[in-house]
Amino acid sequence: MFAENFHEVRRSCPLVHCITNYVTVNDCANVLLACGASPVMADDEREVEEIASIASSLVINIGTLNSRTIPSMFKAGRKANELGRPVILDPVGAGASTLRTTTAMDLIREINFAVIRGNISEITAIAGGKSNTRGVDASDPGLMDGDLSADVFSLILKLRKKTGAVITVTGPKDIVAGEKDLYLIKNGHPMMSKVSGTGCML
Repeated sequence: MFAENFHEVRRSCPLVHCITNYVTVNDCANVLLACGASPVMADDEREVEEIASIASSLVINIGTLNSRTIPSMFKAGRKANELGRPVILDPVGAGASTLRTTTAMDLIREINFAVIRGNISEITAIAGGKSNTRGVDASDPGLMDGDLSADVFSLILKLRKKTGAVITVTGPKDIVAGEKDLYLIKNGHPMMSKVSGTGCML
């Protein structure tokens, strides 16, 4: 299935609208290009609805959250939902501050997301569990050693049921929770935590 989807992206060259963080914006654009997509990194409130109208999908990343981009995220998300375009949320740093956690939760309440991707600390924070997020990095022991507890899986499934989104948790072991299936992917590497933005690029 992955190969088929990957070839379809290369064939169709979809326009992907990204409202993302300024730390990794160039890396994310280049990864999309390498996959065959066409990125547009538009975050001005005056144009996001127009861009969302012509894009095939929307990615919202709250890594460098600020008062200018928050309204843009909501406007673009609502427009994408209206047009039936898939929207992805990366709740970077959720649990680290009230602003990040509240914004992520508000986005989830108001926008229908196809995919929510985060590390275990971020997913725990937005699922209502106790998070130990430190900055934008995960600090839960379960993520550091890759040993994921039953409580972690329960939170992931709870968020999946609440949002209807595919929940993707990245770390040494990645978890993908869909409507019927849950996958554990063991492709992580310790060096990924030493490079800023690997999660954003995923």
